[in-house]
Amino acid sequence: MSRENEALKQLGNKTEYRMDYAPEVLETFENKHPENDYFVTFDCPEFTSLCPITGQPDFATIYISYIPDQRMVESKSLKLYLFSFRNHGDFHEDCVNIIMKDLIKLMEPRYIEVRGEFTPRGGISIHPYANYGRPGTGYEEMANYRMMNYTHIKK
Repeated sequence: MSRENEALKQLGNKTEYRMDYAPEVLETFENKHPENDYFVTFDCPEFTSLCPITGQPDFATIYISYIPDQRMVESKSLKLYLFSFRNHGDFHEDCVNIIMKDLIKLMEPRYIEVRGEFTPRGGISIHPYANYGRPGTGYEEMANYRMMNYTHIKK
């Protein structure tokens, strides 16, 4: 096992599920291709959180796409992090923005976007979208362009 991989605590160990929001479970590893721009995309079709008013469960697919810089998020730690929302009460829009901000803090990506497709409750579905591009770079311009031209397209 390489020295870098020794720092990954979640991967290869018995899975311990957190009962509430736990950004501390997120881990990173070195991007071996920082000279390249490329997207990494995660789809989480089993995301759940709780309505902060009623306590009822909300179900969603969360889509995360980012262009890494020096660090990348380790997928098992991301799964555990997303699972930690299961008993966490927040509105749909808050969940999407919290996920994005936590990943920005963790990895300092060049670009990231997070989208939620929450299933209908009470006859309406909510699909929040948030993005970020590193300030002062073309990635900031990309984020502005994608936000200004955003159209929700259901897969």
